[in-house]
Amino acid sequence: MENQERTLTEKESLALITQMINKAKDSFYDTGLSSILWGCVIAFCSLEKLAEIQFGYRLPFDIYLLTFVAIIPQIFISLQEKKYKKAKSYNDSLIENLWFAFGISILLMMFVVNSVFAAWTPVFEDYQKLAAHPPSFRFYEFVLPLFLILYGLPTFVAGIGYKFKPMVLGGILCWICCVIAVYTPIKIDLLLTAFSAVCAWLIPGIMIRSEFKKAKQENV
Repeated sequence: MENQERTLTEKESLALITQMINKAKDSFYDTGLSSILWGCVIAFCSLEKLAEIQFGYRLPFDIYLLTFVAIIPQIFISLQEKKYKKAKSYNDSLIENLWFAFGISILLMMFVVNSVFAAWTPVFEDYQKLAAHPPSFRFYEFVLPLFLILYGLPTFVAGIGYKFKPMVLGGILCWICCVIAVYTPIKIDLLLTAFSAVCAWLIPGIMIRSEFKKAKQENV
């Protein structure tokens, strides 16, 4: 009788441990769509802006406003992913808040940059009229390196948090491209931004998406 009770206790303990492991594994259930979405959006905006400079045309709106439009599918993706998450760990909450803080930081950066441009442009135009030679300094050439700093931060931390090396390397790449962009003209800066978006978000997102589909097929 004691042996039977002991066996049942061991089985129950094993079942409990297995349940806890599976629950922990399912706590982070990313479909990869968010990474793919923002990798495509940032890369497309950067390349389109490069085309405007290269071929001398301008759209009737700033192409980077597309990032605000992309928030709509992002909300839908977030709601869909919550359906797959059986549990929410502390790590999940931390990373989610990290990306939320990243979004706020991007908006604040855009606000600050636009404010600086609004105050600096009249002074620059007056200086151009008075100066014998056009100034070599261009403030807008230093804007994208600032954004690359922000791009690298949540990417690197999320990669460390989930032990996903492609995102860790993607975050480091954003910082390397940031340093390079300080010494390169705006056209190269835009190429570096598009390259960073592809490597930091698009490619890791495709990898996560592939794993998600594989896991979904195995659970069917």
